[in-house]
Amino acid sequence: MKKLAILLCTAFVAVSAFAQSTANLPLSVVVEDLPQPFPTNAKVQLVNKINQMLTANGIASFDAFSGFFITANANPVEKNVIAGAPVQISQTLEVTFYIADYYRQTVFATYSVTAKGVGETEAKSYLNAFKRVNISNPEAKKFIETGKAKIVNYYNTEAENIFAKARQLAAQHNYEAALFELSSFPTACSAYAKSIEVGNEVYQHYVDYMAQQYLQQAKAAWMAEQNTVGAAAAGEWLSQILPEASCYDEAVELYKEIKAKVLDDWKFEMKKYQDGVDLEKQRINAWKEVGVAYGKNQQPTTTYINWLY
Repeated sequence: MKKLAILLCTAFVAVSAFAQSTANLPLSVVVEDLPQPFPTNAKVQLVNKINQMLTANGIASFDAFSGFFITANANPVEKNVIAGAPVQISQTLEVTFYIADYYRQTVFATYSVTAKGVGETEAKSYLNAFKRVNISNPEAKKFIETGKAKIVNYYNTEAENIFAKARQLAAQHNYEAALFELSSFPTACSAYAKSIEVGNEVYQHYVDYMAQQYLQQAKAAWMAEQNTVGAAAAGEWLSQILPEASCYDEAVELYKEIKAKVLDDWKFEMKKYQDGVDLEKQRINAWKEVGVAYGKNQQPTTTYINWLY
């Protein structure tokens, strides 16, 4: 098949905990624009079918591109015109699903199925065929399970290398990239617990580093104008300092100094821990969100998977 530029779907899908018993998995949906004679909205139908397959297997969304992806390719294999009033067009498609590793160009699992659709137009017959693609049989389930196992095995094998890379990135103050490396660990991976430990470690460095930057900005704003204007500017920076930051107490002292001078004209309070909230879960969710946000911003707008077919 000739080389095609593929637009990555705006909805990247990966496996996170759809149900408590389901392990997360960094798996993105990538579908190419289908060529003629497929109608323009055929890609949407194919993406929907993939999402239905993932949902049926406990897979939810993950807004970043880790390199592991699921895609599908459709080929028309038979077309018939059915006489009548009105005339009907019958199309038979062969649809093949793939789970693969983009960066290492490795196919982990495949699943092929044929589906027939009938409609008054060629476009409708194609769309009806996509609707009839069977994604709930044992073969489809095995396809997903095989892909999962291959991805989990990758993280089991490469865990220490990923941890080393994350710590190296953190040492270079590239904390968001480090947290992205750690945020994609599947819960089924044997090193998942350690990924949380390393993630917490990197996140603490990130919080401390950013808090120091915010505190210096707050001090500079207050020194420039020791009035309500300076207080407001300082407050913008102080509001971003988290309670777990190593400089939090110093930030509180600056807050008290400003508050004593501007009195009630300054309607600002430092961030505090919430009572009755699982702080550890909040912390883990916080650094995973930082990592996923970084990955989402770094994802390519186009890529090539012609090697797959």
